[in-house]
Parts: sequence; structure tokens; C-alpha cells
Amino acid sequence: MPLRTALTEALGIAVPVVQGGMQWVGYAELASAVSNAGGLGILTALTQPTPEALRSEIRRCRTMTNKPFGVNLTLLPSLVPPDYDAYAQVIVDEGIKIVETAGNNPGPIIKKLKAANTIILHKCTTIRHALSAQRLGVDFLSVDGFECAGHVGEHDIPNFILLRRAAQELKVPFIASGGFADGYGLAGALALGASGINMGTRFMCTVESPIHVNIKNAIVGASEDDTELVLRRWKNTSRLFKNKVAKEAKEIETTSVTGKFEEIAHLVSGKRGREVFINGDVDYGVWTSGMVMGLIKDVPTCETLLRRIEQEAEGEISRLQNLVVGAKARL
Repeated sequence: MPLRTALTEALGIAVPVVQGGMQWVGYAELASAVSNAGGLGILTALTQPTPEALRSEIRRCRTMTNKPFGVNLTLLPSLVPPDYDAYAQVIVDEGIKIVETAGNNPGPIIKKLKAANTIILHKCTTIRHALSAQRLGVDFLSVDGFECAGHVGEHDIPNFILLRRAAQELKVPFIASGGFADGYGLAGALALGASGINMGTRFMCTVESPIHVNIKNAIVGASEDDTELVLRRWKNTSRLFKNKVAKEAKEIETTSVTGKFEEIAHLVSGKRGREVFINGDVDYGVWTSGMVMGLIKDVPTCETLLRRIEQEAEGEISRLQNLVVGAKARL
């Protein structure tokens, strides 16, 4: 029996699994493959250099799937920020009806997208921020635990606590994000009150993921201990793959007397991270990955992965139901 939740019903998808919007990963190849397999694929807006390039990528994705897919628009701190409003306008113009938002001061962008009847999935790392987003009228909260890759926030709250707090406090449905890779995690998230899960690192390690095979193999070979938290000193904490560059950046961050970001800026450059995914040199620059690497043991197609997740979740839910039936029979 298919898993039916508020997420599958609202988005028109078959499996309650969302592909995270990942920089330099969320291209049409991956998003369409996830959507074709029954999940929600997501294009990453800021992976495209201009709003018009995003328009082209949306149209390219539409040639690869007739299933629902969304666009991620993350508002990041920057000295020269992108033209977020222009990116949002392209999303509206192209008729995208599902958007994942994240980052600072999303109010104006959310208002613009909601005016176009867009379903908003807003990602946050604390209940306080989730409640603020709820007041802005978002449709789903994507609750991101400390286990996640990339921006983990500054509160270090793991999902076992964060998801139950979300169930206690939120009036809109929510998705569990950070630390998910299989159907057992999906079953657990549903038990904690979520309507589905968001996966990033797991989808990086699929056949259709547009990154170098060396990086996929590095993920398969890694453990849950192979991440590094950097930029905490500047309250922009990011979880990265623990390679030579990440360790060097962490060493400078923790020992610097001046505490100037410029001392490590060249090490945490996004351009170098993008090159990692192209040239396959694991140590060329920093790149994001989650602790969930310890659970990832293969590189399947998105179709194989989602079928497996669906079967594992259904099997685990049935097993738990049988525990209850067995307990009643013994009374």
C-alpha cells in the first residue's frame, strides 16, 4: 500500500521524499530522476548564474519529466547578494508551483510566491524560526536537524528533539530533514510526526547525481565521523566533508588570534567546492556532506533508491503494528 501523507497529497507525489536543493548538484538531471521515481525533485536556483539561466533549466527539466518538481531559493548572507526578486519572478513566470525556501529574511520572497499560489516548503533549524515562517503563511516546514549537511544553524538540536518539538508547536505539516537515507529513517520520521523526509547527501550518491564518481565513492567509503563543522566563529556554521581543506580551515579558525574571516576565505570558496564535483579531487576544496554518510553503502539509481525506501518504510511500519497486535494477543 502506498504511503499517503499530507506531503504526498499536497504535492501530487507518490513517495513522501523530497530531494534537497543542493548548490552545484540540483540540476535537471537529478531533479527529473527523483520526480520520475515518485519523489519531489528540486532545482537549485542559485546554481544557475542568472535568472534567465534558471528559466532555461526549468524548461530543460520539463523536457525530462512530466511529474511535479520544485525550485529551491536560498537567501544567503552576502556582500553582493544575487537578485533574489528576479529569480523569484522567473519561478512565477514559469509556473512553478512548489518552492523550497531557506535563509535570512524570506518574508518578501514568500509573499511574492504565495501571491502566485505557490506551495512553500520553508527550511529552518529551530522552532522559533519555524513559527516565524508559519506566520508568513508557508505550507510546510522543512525542519533541519543538527545532523544535516551544509548550514546547520547555531543551536545544535538533533532531530529526535527537534521533530517532536515541531509536532508540539507547529500548526502546519512539516518534513524531517538531516540524517535521512533509507526507509527506516522515513518510518521513524513519520512516527515523530513528520509528513515525509528531505534527503540531500543520499541523493548526491545516486547514478543520476551530476557530480564526479570519485565524490560518490568518497561518500560510500566515509563514516558518520567524516564531517567537519567550520565557520562557527562567525555564526555561519557549516557541516562539510572532512578533507584536507576543511581541516585546515578548522585549524585556522580555532587558533587564529585576529579572528578575521579573510584568513580562511580562500579555503572555503564556493568556486573551489564546485570544482570538486567536476574534477573529482576530493581535497581540492570544501564541499558539504552530512553525518548520514555512515548509512550510505551504494550508488543506486533514483528509481531503485525510492522503491527501496518505500518498501523498507512499509515493512517497518507493518512490523511495529504487529508489535501492538502481539501485545494485545498476550493480554
